Amino acid sequence: MTLTRGRGVLSAAAITSVLAMTACGNADLPPAAATGDGGTVITYNSPAEWGNYGEVLAAFTERTGIQAPNDPKNSGQALAALQAEKGAPVADVAYTGIAFAGQLVEAGVLQSYVPEGAEEVPEDLRDPDGNWTAVHTGTIAFIVNEDHLDGAPVPSSWEDLLDPAYEGKVGYLDPTQAAVGYSAATAVNHALGGDLTDWGPGLDYLAELKENGASTSAQTATAKVAQGEIPILIDTDFNGYKLRDEGADVSVVIPEEGSLQIPYIVGLVEGAPNADNGRELLDFYFSEQGQGLFADGYMRPVVGQMPEELADRVLPESDYERAITIDYLEQGERQQEFIDLYQSEVGF
Repeated sequence: MTLTRGRGVLSAAAITSVLAMTACGNADLPPAAATGDGGTVITYNSPAEWGNYGEVLAAFTERTGIQAPNDPKNSGQALAALQAEKGAPVADVAYTGIAFAGQLVEAGVLQSYVPEGAEEVPEDLRDPDGNWTAVHTGTIAFIVNEDHLDGAPVPSSWEDLLDPAYEGKVGYLDPTQAAVGYSAATAVNHALGGDLTDWGPGLDYLAELKENGASTSAQTATAKVAQGEIPILIDTDFNGYKLRDEGADVSVVIPEEGSLQIPYIVGLVEGAPNADNGRELLDFYFSEQGQGLFADGYMRPVVGQMPEELADRVLPESDYERAITIDYLEQGERQQEFIDLYQSEVGF
């Protein structure tokens, strides 16, 4: 399947070519100004443990002197906060899964700004009016703590997770709030024969998974995997690789039946109290350094290439061939329909 919107179509092959581009972001940012007081920039939905966001924001502060605290919200919570604060915005920059792009624009909580370097991002991965731009992608995967499976093998498929051997061992983020949770539900729905107009296969599966003791979390739950509290988390591949590098005994699995690629987007908040700092942060995201730091967290950058030394530490491309692309804007438009069905037929 392809990601489509209006004039353009981005195929899976095109996404691969984008991720393999020679670094072309704004590599000539000014030298570090950490000795001065550069003020603050608030970016919603940037947990330090999510991918490499802790290091990304720390490096930005070191370079510019602008304080950039991490924020624990998920995509849905970020949207809700931006809407609630519309009369007196608190945030300067927002980061969400692409499924929330249409809602952000409809709510009028973003303003037009194309970061330096983002002109290289294909039209299908950025808003035509400049409200948002995809900054990197991930893939839905199982993050498995092998030390807490009580002798069961590492699961390789969606079907495996329904086995009683994994009762109470599986978790995923709340798909009514978190972009990665909604993406996980979309992934399994497509893998089992559904599509954006038919959520039946995915909802049936998630209901069975609930019967097998699955849990949902509102916030990023990778720490619970490392601790063994959730031995199997349905999340993004990059969070699994990061956990592994931090010393956790985890495996990353792209399920045999299929999975989903997920673009993540960033945008400047309408009425941002620190708009200039917000623009500077967005420019940093698309600079060679920024994209390289995201790549260090195993997020696949949209500007620049995945370093070879990191590419050798992830699953082979043959596994990633099972991860499809979809019409992400339609996914966003269908989100409320999915939420209503999920709350009615699955619930937690």
